[in-house]
Amino acid sequence: MVSEPINIRSQVLQILERVTDPEIPVLTISDLGVVRGVEILGDDIEVTITPTYSGCPAMKEIEWGIKTELLAAGFPNVKVITKLSPAWTTAWLTEAGKLKLKEYGIAPPDQDTEDKMSIMGSRKSIQCPQCQSNNTELISQFGSTACKSLYRCLDCLEPFDYFKCH
Repeated sequence: MVSEPINIRSQVLQILERVTDPEIPVLTISDLGVVRGVEILGDDIEVTITPTYSGCPAMKEIEWGIKTELLAAGFPNVKVITKLSPAWTTAWLTEAGKLKLKEYGIAPPDQDTEDKMSIMGSRKSIQCPQCQSNNTELISQFGSTACKSLYRCLDCLEPFDYFKCH
């Protein structure tokens, strides 16, 4: 095994910043924290990724995006490894990624992981990305994709996705 040249690894990481999530195109895979590792093995590049959900349908497209970007940058030997453990968590989202979500109209994850209304008798307070009100309600645990829930703002009446915590 050849020792890993830092400058090539840095270059690969910069290139990966251009690969976007096909379901939320304002986020890169780096923003999401799905890139878990980059190894340089001679002329081979191995990129390890972890899906946001184990059955995420976007992973094949993300893998294709990684290979396409690296090939275009002159790296012909790319292997993408999908690693399910440890499971992805919203703690891996960057602060820049959370801001991009909010600007895109999707409420970023907060610190709490569940809507505990059925247990605690109080609903989860999610800030509306449109008007910043916390007067919101859960409409469905399932939003436009498996990683989001559907909420509605009770002040501006706009529906919005919330990026689930896990």
